Amino acid sequence: MEHLSDYSSYAIAVAALIPILLILFFLRPDPEAPVPYTVPPPPECHPDWKGEILESPSLKIPGSSDIQCYCPATGASLGRVTPATEADIDEAVMRAKEAQVEWAKTTFSQRRKVLRTMLKFVLENQEMIAQAACLDSGKTRIDASFGEILVTAERLKWTIDHGEEALKPERRPTNFLMMYKVNEVRWEPLGVVAACVSWNYPFHNLLGPIISSLFAGNAIVIKGSESTAWSQRYFVSIARAALTACSHPPSLIQPLTCWPATAGHLTAHPGLAHLTFIGSRPVAHAVAASAAKALTPLCVELGGKDAAIVLDDVPASDLPRIVSILLRGTFQAAGQNCIGIERVIALPAVYPKLLELLTPRVRALRQGSALDSAAAVDVGASISGARFSDLEALIGSAVTDGARLLAGGARTSHPRWPHGHYFAPTLLADVTPGMAVATTELF
Repeated sequence: MEHLSDYSSYAIAVAALIPILLILFFLRPDPEAPVPYTVPPPPECHPDWKGEILESPSLKIPGSSDIQCYCPATGASLGRVTPATEADIDEAVMRAKEAQVEWAKTTFSQRRKVLRTMLKFVLENQEMIAQAACLDSGKTRIDASFGEILVTAERLKWTIDHGEEALKPERRPTNFLMMYKVNEVRWEPLGVVAACVSWNYPFHNLLGPIISSLFAGNAIVIKGSESTAWSQRYFVSIARAALTACSHPPSLIQPLTCWPATAGHLTAHPGLAHLTFIGSRPVAHAVAASAAKALTPLCVELGGKDAAIVLDDVPASDLPRIVSILLRGTFQAAGQNCIGIERVIALPAVYPKLLELLTPRVRALRQGSALDSAAAVDVGASISGARFSDLEALIGSAVTDGARLLAGGARTSHPRWPHGHYFAPTLLADVTPGMAVATTELF
């Protein structure tokens, strides 16, 4: 009886301990929990901000090497940025190399914490981030929400959820004669990597390489376009502040902005273990030749001439929905989109009806700035007017060769923002494969 009593006391003690342990388990601190932090947005992002309108907006400033930052939708000045020199590039690579030594030793859990911290900030501050992207690139708010915030948040989330699985060691098969050996691939940090990214998605294009490089244990030198130099300072500070909040050196991320003549010093730098380039094909040729001098592995993301194909068996009731998709795919970011639609190939039975629906919709598209809080805006501005003459020539040549111009076709002056860069939404019909406009990327 005494033995039974001791056993009962033991069972009661265990039973009482289990819920306590469960409570402690569920209340334990999450080692990967995001850390709150703040990064003040630029004053230009304030709704009441009014900038000086430049008479002739241009990145170049007479008598100065500084970069003139301005809003391409309005021509409003956003200030100046001093471009990096070759000495600045050398110092950036050196600082990144020093910081990467300890970062390479961090665990995936520690890296996930940084990304979770960054993701929390992006979601909580998406309005300010979108505003900065709109001001610096001329895009609309909806373009910034989908093309900047949504895709960056999803990239962070994917890396958090699947990054470790993607980088885990992998076994490779062997053969009978080598059966006593084990083949295994282990992914190790490269060291210092670099990325030269384009202006059309100033937030996403900057954060994308930063996310991947940090999670892989690398430091990164990131060079944004001089066309969006103003927002780069804010966007990179968001990523660097996440590192600081998690007790890691912000020097793991080294931002640079420079003129093209100086960029070759970065792309040929012997201190880089890998280089990423996002931009046009002609520039990619120069970047590849430059990287080859140091035998630096290179990954390029270029443009295209993407086509949407509409088949004859599409029900007539689906055509209005398809037209909406075509408009979104074509005129997002004012057509300055490497995966945007530039051609629509429609089979004969559906061609006339598709044109009938598309023409009034394209003509009705409203252009403007994200600053137009009182006006609905469908299409934003172009980053500059540098391509306008070429676009008008391509369109004119196509019309001469038999194409029909149903909408747009030329630069236009916005009634409220005459110093902005606007090209009218354009629709060409009866374009043949031999026309230059059918094979030339238009931005």
